[in-house]
Amino acid sequence: MASRIIVGADHAGLPLKGPLVAHLKERGFEVEDVGTHGPESVDYPDFGHRVASAVAAGEHELGLLICGSGVGMSITANKHDGVRAVLCSEPYSAAMARAHNDANVLCLGARVVGPGLAEAILDAFLGGAFEGGRHARRVAKIEPAKPA
Repeated sequence: MASRIIVGADHAGLPLKGPLVAHLKERGFEVEDVGTHGPESVDYPDFGHRVASAVAAGEHELGLLICGSGVGMSITANKHDGVRAVLCSEPYSAAMARAHNDANVLCLGARVVGPGLAEAILDAFLGGAFEGGRHARRVAKIEPAKPA
């Protein structure tokens, strides 16, 4: 299991980010928080790209992104090669995303899930491990073809 995680949120995700960062630290994770750190309106892609770039570069094994719905962060993060971002609103999908899809970025909607459910989703995501096998073949098919 990863011991470090990179976290980012826009202004809508900020109220949920604080409790989740505290939860991660309580569980022994080293957290890199790339912002936002204030309530002023910001653009979610800026934070989505920061987290996804770090995961794609191998600087962090896992990332967590939070915005109002989680949708914008998921779309942004999935623009990066090697990033498999998943938007989850319940724990089962988070666990299966790790086990079957080797997801490496979890996206949450702060206006969709509350702190307790968000912790359960995050724990399911962090507790999962990629099963490999037939799933590895399928995950390999997700990556875009490289130009010749």
